[in-house]
Amino acid sequence: MDERPPFPPFTAETAAQKARAAEDAWNTCDPERVSLAYTHDSRWRNRDVFLEGRDDIVAFLHQKWARELEYRLIKEVWTYGDNRIAVRFVYESHNVEGQWFRSHGNENWEFDEHGLMRQRHASINDIAIDGADRLFHWDRPGPRPMDHPDLTELGL
Repeated sequence: MDERPPFPPFTAETAAQKARAAEDAWNTCDPERVSLAYTHDSRWRNRDVFLEGRDDIVAFLHQKWARELEYRLIKEVWTYGDNRIAVRFVYESHNVEGQWFRSHGNENWEFDEHGLMRQRHASINDIAIDGADRLFHWDRPGPRPMDHPDLTELGL
């Protein structure tokens, strides 16, 4: 059986751990690794795309990271309760033409008793930025360094 601690019900500490684990996984840009945090029949809404199951998630993430290059993400818990967590996030990436974007969003997550996400609903807005205006600087792929500012510290 797949398990992904921490498990619900969530506390402030375990919700923050869950959000950081998700951030770290997404910053690998490895669709297969990311998909392991979701139930086999997980349901997603990502912008205007609806997905169901790990195979759909993997295919979606392959396409995403083929378009969104140099991807760097920060997540922050907004609120939590029982088996749900709401996060806000920002990521920076550029397209194949070299245009940088800062993408702001919110996600609502619902977990099963094994700590796997069974629902993810994401709303995201993109803002074109100049490369000189980037705020997320760390080696990738890989996690955000512990001393890198979070969203609140960056004023985002």
